[in-house]
Amino acid sequence: MSTAKSTDQGIWQTFVESPPAVKAVLAGVFVNKVGGFLNIFLVLFLTAQGFSTGQAATALGVYGVGNVIGVLVGGALADRLGARNSTVLSMGGAALLTAALLYLPEYALLVAAVALLGAVSQIYRPASATLLSELTPDDRQVMVFAMYRFGLNLGTTAAPLIGFGLYQLGGDDYTLLFWAEAVVAAVYAVVAFRVLPAKTGVKDTADEAPAGSYADVLRDRRYLLYLAATFFNAVVYVQYLSTLPLDVQASGVPIFWYTLAVALNGGAVILFELVVTKKTQHMRPKLVVGVAYALVGIGIAVYALPLGPAVIVAGTLVWTLGEIIGGPVVFAYPGMAGPAHLKGRYIGSFQFVYGLGAAAGPILGGFLFLQLGHGAWPVLALFGLAAAVAGYAATRDRAEVEDGG
Repeated sequence: MSTAKSTDQGIWQTFVESPPAVKAVLAGVFVNKVGGFLNIFLVLFLTAQGFSTGQAATALGVYGVGNVIGVLVGGALADRLGARNSTVLSMGGAALLTAALLYLPEYALLVAAVALLGAVSQIYRPASATLLSELTPDDRQVMVFAMYRFGLNLGTTAAPLIGFGLYQLGGDDYTLLFWAEAVVAAVYAVVAFRVLPAKTGVKDTADEAPAGSYADVLRDRRYLLYLAATFFNAVVYVQYLSTLPLDVQASGVPIFWYTLAVALNGGAVILFELVVTKKTQHMRPKLVVGVAYALVGIGIAVYALPLGPAVIVAGTLVWTLGEIIGGPVVFAYPGMAGPAHLKGRYIGSFQFVYGLGAAAGPILGGFLFLQLGHGAWPVLALFGLAAAVAGYAATRDRAEVEDGG
């Protein structure tokens, strides 16, 4: 991570002055998300092939497990192989496996390929984040990761629409859709090989440092507390996709209000996060993380009021504000928290724990809803408060990071 000071940290200026490799990563994140149809259409594809709903759901679960494992592997490979080689391996492997799914007739082979694809397709994520962190000056880290998140969110929003268009263009068949995803991954593998540096050349002392492992990350107790805060926040954040629709259905509120709230969240993040980051990038990281996680918890607490359209929309807007304020700082911090030779593992552990929280959240939320009904929301809000307290305590300010404190 460069320590050079920049004269401007605006959105456009930051992008224009970023190295070509950073621009390639930012574009690649968007393109990969736009072309990431598999997790959206996997269940539909398998049932269309004649497999049962249970088999399709199992395959999707296996894919999710592969995703979680993949980011851990990716964190280690980013430190050992470098961002370019890790990205080429990830995208090249994903291209081959995605196309292969169309031609594997047996369920066992399909599930094995889906599990491997889930892992391989995620290896590039820690590598990409590591490269962004290494090639970006300290005072532009948060803005660059806001751009990174912008690409993720915009691509995630567009992918279902483009995927459905390809499905219809292919005559209501999945062949064109899956081949399109494979081609996108293969093209990015080639671009990554041509554009991304084999080594960044940043902090030469990193080359002299020991290789390190995840055990070194586990010895950083303050960072472990940050990971705990990340886990609790992810558990709370994901409730809008799991427990909220259950409560909306049970309360008899028209589903329109739920879909409107979800749309408002996606639109607000895309429209306002980059603009807000112009201010938050200059603030104390620990304050931003604490406030953001607190707002997520408060938004969830709003759902504890008698559920109706106003409560659904208001609660969603409150935790969306927390996401907008804190998202870029939360994503940028792992790359700044540890030593240079462990950067990939710090980022990989963050992405792993976030994914773990997102996976555990629906299970916990569903259990609480079955036991407490609408009363589940105050309990979930307490998890949000715990995340805010832990996040504030765990996040080092810039001076502490530079001093190794």
